[in-house]
Amino acid sequence: MAAKWTGGHSTSVLCLNVNTEGLVASGAERGELALWDGRGALVGQLQLPKADDVTSVVFSPRHPARLYTSHGETVSLLDARSLKEPVEGFHVNEEEINCLSVNETDSFLAAADDSGAIKVMDLENKKVSRSLRHLNICSSVAFRPQRPQSLVSCGLDMQVMLWNLQKARPLWTTNLQECESEEDSPQSAGQFFNPPLAHSLSVAPCGNVFGCGAQDGKVRIFRVTGAKFERELEFLGHSLGVSQVLFMPEAYWLLTGGNDGKVLLWDVSSDIGKQEQSPAKSLQRRKGQAPASTRKDRKLNKVASNARVLPKLTIEHGEKVNWISCAWLKGSKRVLVADQSSSVSVYPLPEA
Repeated sequence: MAAKWTGGHSTSVLCLNVNTEGLVASGAERGELALWDGRGALVGQLQLPKADDVTSVVFSPRHPARLYTSHGETVSLLDARSLKEPVEGFHVNEEEINCLSVNETDSFLAAADDSGAIKVMDLENKKVSRSLRHLNICSSVAFRPQRPQSLVSCGLDMQVMLWNLQKARPLWTTNLQECESEEDSPQSAGQFFNPPLAHSLSVAPCGNVFGCGAQDGKVRIFRVTGAKFERELEFLGHSLGVSQVLFMPEAYWLLTGGNDGKVLLWDVSSDIGKQEQSPAKSLQRRKGQAPASTRKDRKLNKVASNARVLPKLTIEHGEKVNWISCAWLKGSKRVLVADQSSSVSVYPLPEA
């Protein structure tokens, strides 16, 4: 049974984030922002200017009181200790922002928007250091842990991309639709009606593995090796689009939320954890090998797509999921869910 946090919003909650001290931020339609303590008590509220929807909230990994929020085409920096007017505002995106990510050194912020652009802000110099681009709406962007200059992104162009901030072009790109073939997927005939538009990304704590959720209901797990990534695992996670994916602090526990109203917990460690290796070993092996052939990649993909993965936990939430987050609250692990309502739902999670 879910606990409900109410009173913070009057409109649909669109996004969530938790800082290292257990403070929870939620953003909603019409510029509403709220802060909650670990017991679900409301500790702050703010109405952002122009009443644009608050589409993403992200705490700084190094400074837990710094809260970055996106509303419309603007990114605002707020002080969570005193939730008043924004401390700073950045207006560098031309269309509505969908997702924010701050790297673990708190030196860069990435903002992905409806034009397909990813504007990367140098937070020390307060200026755009890179402008990256998808062909369609960029729905999600995430910096990789332990690699502050590297990030991954995905969008409604069905592209998943790996970037390094030293280059303006992607290091590697995969088109999710091109990954499919008739022998790989019996549902491929339905791809025209339910294409794999990519909605959400999350990188595992190791920094080498990331998950992507798409409109076709599938969850795809990729592994980065150097300047490329390969699909490691693929499974049907939801009966409708996967709106959210989130790797938990446990190495390979993955939470997913869908338009089917379900929140699922997956343990994919047995499928991918055995192959984990250090970046140094990966680099040595890569230098000594020729690039894998397309045929070999296809064969690997076929094996991955046939994997049968079952959820460790199924939460019948009942409403389309807008956002999920995870936190230790009141001494136990919880998943926080934002949906079409004005409340935040909180469910207990099993121990590792």
